[in-house]
Amino acid sequence: MSALGDLLIARIARTGPMSIADYMADCLLHPTHGYYATRDPLGVAGDFTTAPEISQMFGELIGLSLAQAWLDQGQPAQITLAELGPGRGTLMADALRATKAIPGFHAALRVHFVEVSPVLRAAQAERVPDATWHDTADGLPDAPLFLIANEFLDALPIRQFVRTGDAWREKMVGISDDALTVGLSAPVPLAVLKHRLPDTQEGDLVEHCPALPGVVQSISQKIANHGGAALIIDYGDWQSLGNTLQAVKNHQKTDPLRDPGMADLTAHVDFAAIAAAARPAQTSPMASQGVFLERLGITQRAQTLARGLTGEPLKSHIGAHRRLTHPDEMGDLFKVISIYPVSATAPPGLDP
Repeated sequence: MSALGDLLIARIARTGPMSIADYMADCLLHPTHGYYATRDPLGVAGDFTTAPEISQMFGELIGLSLAQAWLDQGQPAQITLAELGPGRGTLMADALRATKAIPGFHAALRVHFVEVSPVLRAAQAERVPDATWHDTADGLPDAPLFLIANEFLDALPIRQFVRTGDAWREKMVGISDDALTVGLSAPVPLAVLKHRLPDTQEGDLVEHCPALPGVVQSISQKIANHGGAALIIDYGDWQSLGNTLQAVKNHQKTDPLRDPGMADLTAHVDFAAIAAAARPAQTSPMASQGVFLERLGITQRAQTLARGLTGEPLKSHIGAHRRLTHPDEMGDLFKVISIYPVSATAPPGLDP
């Protein structure tokens, strides 16, 4: 058992079982032993790889989509170009490079990152040295906001509930034989899940992310008040159904209760919850990542980049395109939705 695991067992022994959300929060964000506080998790030497690390095309096309949204909204003179959970800063660096030729765009923007990991902040500063950092989205400036959130919401802690009649039993982390285990609370009615009674059955498990509405509302209020657009990209679907909590270590799935703080913990994102929290701004229809990138011209960009490539570099480039777009890879698993003012149109790639 990890050092954090020993601390959690001792705490549960004192205070009783903890929710999955509290468990995730400690595993990911504990100041001494938390996963994001202690490492760079990305790449071959880490535990997982995100789309920006797979190919430069991903960040380039996202940057161009937001730049076109800026043009469509009248080219406001001072804007915030922000990213939530920017990893190593690769996506933003690619987006900035791709948009250099758009007249006035770089002069108007200031880059802001929302990041809590000191390790990742250092990596981001190497790629985007002029950025400003914040601990939460609430700290972003009151200005037109053009924002990227790629694989950010999936790391927000979730609670899990199993339907019992018209009530719900919460999955809780407890201890048995000096080891962490999962059990169920007593059934109680829950107002936050009342809307899920018509589309669930006895024994169904649904997940609820308590922090998601606040994050989305903070972004949406700025966009509604000042203009801008947000592109939210993550794995998930329109509504939560079933257990999607997963732990990944060394690019392999592992038991979420094994070695707390040593593996990445994530869960699928409920895109219906994003749409519900986005008012007074509006949201585009949800699209798959593959469809979104194809609408933005990823195949044409891939063909351009392939010119002059041969052998292993060409094979790797073709594989990256497939991984980002193919339905059997990231193309269908990942979804995209945008938030934008009621007076504007959706960013390119998500036009209704």
